[in-house]
Amino acid sequence: MTSVRPESSAVPVPTAQDEVVGICQDLLRIDTSNFGDGSGPGERAAAEHVMALLHEVGLEPELFESAPGRASVVVRLEGADPTRPALVLHGHLDVVPAQASDWSVDPFAGEERDGLLWGRGAVDMKDMDAMILAVVRQMVREGRKPARDVVVAFFADEEAGGTYGARYAVDHRPELFEGATEAISEVGGFSVEVGGRRAYLLQTAEKGIAWLRLVADGRAGHGSQVNHDNAVTRLAEAVARIGTHHWPYTLTPTVDALLRGVADLTGLRYDAEDPRSIDALVAALGPASRFVGATVRHTSNPTQLAAGYKANVIPGRAEATIDARLLPGHEEDGFERLRELAGEHVRIEAIHRDIALEVPFTGDLVDSMVDALVAEDPEATVLPYTLSGGTDNKSLARLGITGYGFAPLRLPGDLDFSGMFHGVDERVPVDSLRFGVRVLDRLLRTC
Repeated sequence: MTSVRPESSAVPVPTAQDEVVGICQDLLRIDTSNFGDGSGPGERAAAEHVMALLHEVGLEPELFESAPGRASVVVRLEGADPTRPALVLHGHLDVVPAQASDWSVDPFAGEERDGLLWGRGAVDMKDMDAMILAVVRQMVREGRKPARDVVVAFFADEEAGGTYGARYAVDHRPELFEGATEAISEVGGFSVEVGGRRAYLLQTAEKGIAWLRLVADGRAGHGSQVNHDNAVTRLAEAVARIGTHHWPYTLTPTVDALLRGVADLTGLRYDAEDPRSIDALVAALGPASRFVGATVRHTSNPTQLAAGYKANVIPGRAEATIDARLLPGHEEDGFERLRELAGEHVRIEAIHRDIALEVPFTGDLVDSMVDALVAEDPEATVLPYTLSGGTDNKSLARLGITGYGFAPLRLPGDLDFSGMFHGVDERVPVDSLRFGVRVLDRLLRTC
């Protein structure tokens, strides 16, 4: 005789909301620090963990390496309507390094404290990686398909420009993204308090990246001699000019739309020709104003200096590094000004450059993202914004894929979320992660 187990005794299948916190903790405990010089542990261990989570629910992802230990994972989900263009849903597995002595907790312990998960990557961007994995696992377990094909990707090396991650995948494995026209990734979709209202910032633009080396050559000699051809002096003057340059306000369409939205929420006056008006609207974004304040103009920050080997020897060469971030549509003007500021005796060499992006805050995908947020938070307002940094959407753009930043998180108004990107004591509320998987699940069903 065959017995049938009563329905009530069956082991319940965990949902995305059940799993997301644990998945995030496990990812935070895997050190994937990216020092930018190949000296870190790489992403292989995290990629293998992601593979196991996807294999467990019956998927067949692919892991590939661009160099030993520099691993990415990609899997394609069949959509309900495979004739539609595919969507890329992507995250990155690497994190910037963390100095443990600066933190309140072990940055790689994945500790939960006071309703928040703490650890390097909790904000950038293992939180979103966990939300993607949790939602995908639930959909596959339940036999549900997304509205269209979805290419799910977890890339290496985003924190150093993507050379060993998204850029490698685009250059060497473009077939993985066949038929894809749009993408969703990080640094957008999180909430901020504006005029007492909760607003979600959907990223529709990002500045271009220009990591530049300034090089000054001069006449080497004894430190006690008169030297009018001193490489250090020439370099120092160029660094000072670039570092103190006051870039004028330049409002791109995305920034203009954001400031108009902030004006509507706060009642503040918006005058694109009045710096005081712009400053007041940016300030109204609270902690997020640091992100947004860097998108109303170009920026150029000196970050490294190198010259000489002895106190009484004038070196024949001096170098500096500049991190310049240039606005969409104005990149060449920015480069020309940087050349002028460097001066005739200092040359500029590119260490790493990547494009700026700006895409419309319109269309079916944008509508679906807004609808998914509002369904979970009916009082929400959604505004477009420009990211002052960059994402792997830059690499995917080379395949003609339009990218957005949308990692949906409903956050407490007093949490300085944007300030924790690459900062100390990164942490994300567990309730925000559970909110995020609900929004992502809605989105994949409808977009």
